[in-house]
Amino acid sequence: MCGRLSMTHPMEAMARLFDAVPSNDLPDGERYNVCPTQTLAVATSDEGTRRLRPMRWGFLPHWYKSTRDGPLLINARAETIADKPAFRKAVRARRCLVPATGFYEWTKDADGNRLPWYFTPGDGTPLVFAGIWQDWERDGEAYTTVAIVTCGAGPVMSEIHHREPVRIAPEDFALWLGEKGEGAAVLMKPAPDGLYRRYRVDPKVNSNRAEGPDLVEPL
Repeated sequence: MCGRLSMTHPMEAMARLFDAVPSNDLPDGERYNVCPTQTLAVATSDEGTRRLRPMRWGFLPHWYKSTRDGPLLINARAETIADKPAFRKAVRARRCLVPATGFYEWTKDADGNRLPWYFTPGDGTPLVFAGIWQDWERDGEAYTTVAIVTCGAGPVMSEIHHREPVRIAPEDFALWLGEKGEGAAVLMKPAPDGLYRRYRVDPKVNSNRAEGPDLVEPL
């Protein structure tokens, strides 16, 4: 799964990366511990016009009566995304791209303590994850929400966790966004070998209140 990430690249650079028009209310500043229910910057395409927009991390199906009416859907499994009632319309019509600098996963030691690992591209380039999005509104509350698509882990990731976020390469942005028609399902696969650098980081990142560049320093 993917349940915690960092985003330290400037929003202006992300808008250029996607060739997108940026919204005025994007999350700003370097963020080293982005958690579910917080805001992500997300690229969408509407009839070929790309926009970089803020979205709440945690997909809310239209039938939820409140934000707490069911499980927080931060991820969508690639293997079942086309069949799940919560996701099947979104994966056909509302795909998006989620930029990040890196993400965290955990193992446990013999005493059950959670040990965080950080994954980031070895060359320092931005990561871009496959996402799906959904507008939700009920009783005066309204959110645009997003889930990150995951798949079975590749060789590097599988030593730490059995799932990983689906990474979309720049040459595949248009296909995932639906600008090149059908066929995006072929993109839902593990990242290529050699993409990620991984290392242990301080367990203080286990707290969703922790923040700062020291969170991504090698332990």
